[in-house]
Amino acid sequence: MVRVTTPKIRSAVASLPAYVPGARIPDGVQAFKVSSNENPYPPLPSVVDAITEAALTVNRYPDMGNTEMTDALAAFLSTPEREVSAERLAFGTGSVAALGHILSTFVDEGDEVVFPWRSFEAYPIVTSVAGGKSVRVRLTPDHRLDLDAMVEAVTDRTRVVLVCTPNNPTGTAVSHSQVLRFLHRIPDDVIVVLDEAYVEFVRKDDALDALALADQFPNVVVLRTFSKAYGLAGLRVGYVIAHPDIAAGIRAASTPFGVNLVAQVAVVASLRAADELNARVDALIDERTRVWTALRELGWDVPPSQANFVWFPTGTRTEELAAHARTRGLLVRPFAGEGIRVTIGEPEANDVLLELAAEWLTQ
Repeated sequence: MVRVTTPKIRSAVASLPAYVPGARIPDGVQAFKVSSNENPYPPLPSVVDAITEAALTVNRYPDMGNTEMTDALAAFLSTPEREVSAERLAFGTGSVAALGHILSTFVDEGDEVVFPWRSFEAYPIVTSVAGGKSVRVRLTPDHRLDLDAMVEAVTDRTRVVLVCTPNNPTGTAVSHSQVLRFLHRIPDDVIVVLDEAYVEFVRKDDALDALALADQFPNVVVLRTFSKAYGLAGLRVGYVIAHPDIAAGIRAASTPFGVNLVAQVAVVASLRAADELNARVDALIDERTRVWTALRELGWDVPPSQANFVWFPTGTRTEELAAHARTRGLLVRPFAGEGIRVTIGEPEANDVLLELAAEWLTQ
């Protein structure tokens, strides 16, 4: 007799919202994929060479301690004024996994995790998996993080506060002085994660210096990734910068051999090619400025973006306009009932976006 029932899944997992991945380009269709905030340009030749050589050794396990990658990143982040030691670093398979390790380290069943909303859609998912309770704090009417409201949302059950800056999907960024005031109001025993997945794209006055704040506040954890500016999204490497004691705890909660061998080699090669990669980032920022300026001139009320994407607050027309974009070969990321996020891609893709944006205003 075959049983027809299966073991019960944890309620926290069964009730999880589905993470919606970026749309894929159908086979044989000429299209631009601007839905996942990827770098539109392929890896640099020197990085490809390193990846190719490393591929010949994938019959071996990666270095579980991420030694060469850790040493390279520590040296890269350090300056004459500030040393970032290897013991302050921890890694994960992308910043989502690294965030999951943070929550596993600090969140017990029923503990609260405070974060802005709308923000990175993985936040409620990783919170639930860790057994925590999501506390969502609405953005301001101009699509910015409301840090005052986030402070007010902290209770004696709060263990972690997530500050996404630039915020995904709206692109707005908080300033250093704003975050400094915010941190002075957060209890010392609450972890504050400064999620800087798009930090390389920030060009603003009073820009956040997250590493300086991590030096000043032991409860600050900086979260970053090699997926966006560095163009290694397919290899999945995120990292944490924290107080040595906190970083050690996060490493203890991390998946053994979590960062694969090829990814470790690609990160080291990318850090060596940082100047070339920065030139690509500068080119994307120039395109972001061109696109945002043109959208404002068209009459769109798009918030100023400090990331590699722009946000259209399209409300109830979101799905309709996203579907229209697909007919024109532009795969965007809709958030039903709220808005559309569009990655800054190659100039040709951005030109199509501007044409569509003009059409949307007349529909």
